Amino acid sequence: MATDDMIREYLATLSGFEFGIIKGYKYLTPAGFAIQEKMKITTLSPDNDDLIRHAAQLLVDAFREHWPDAWPTLEDGLKEVHEMLESNRICRVSVDENGNLLGIIGGIPSYDGFVWELHPLAVQPSAQGQGIGRALVQDFEEQVRATGALTITLGSDDEDGMTSLANVDLYENLWDKVRDIRNFKNHPFEFYQKLGYVITGVVIDANGVGKPDILMSKRVG
Repeated sequence: MATDDMIREYLATLSGFEFGIIKGYKYLTPAGFAIQEKMKITTLSPDNDDLIRHAAQLLVDAFREHWPDAWPTLEDGLKEVHEMLESNRICRVSVDENGNLLGIIGGIPSYDGFVWELHPLAVQPSAQGQGIGRALVQDFEEQVRATGALTITLGSDDEDGMTSLANVDLYENLWDKVRDIRNFKNHPFEFYQKLGYVITGVVIDANGVGKPDILMSKRVG
């Protein structure tokens, strides 16, 4: 007979659910639900120097593996975060019950406010896969929708051969390749697809030969 531990491991692996027992009753919850219940999403204050510094370091840490040139140093991260705090932009952070930074998301308006670019999104590497990124994106969408905007766009670079769009000639049968895109190294495009974003373009060789920027969009208005 399967034990509760065996059931817990099986469900977590197959379906992303967590299994537990309260007062003798077995229950299922989406993975990461407990963390989402304890975290808070808020606007990053330009006066919170400590959280700003942690946000800058998060950009360095979260992008180091596959996008090392994005923010290679703390100083680069600080410059980006201060730009995110400009008055016409959106900058939201998720923190846990102790005020520790879990993730950050930013937005840039364009096209007279009808379109917002989601840039950047970063979650602590140790907390990824627990619903924090999803919660940040959904909160960001609400912030954008409240401005009266219609569309959110984003660019997700492939500099490390993460997808089948890397290291091939995209000038030949581009949209066939986009239709048949495959994910080799957990590229974020699938994360965004699950949230309703679609691939609307590719900037070919954006980061060098064979290193495209995958453009995605979603209607929010």
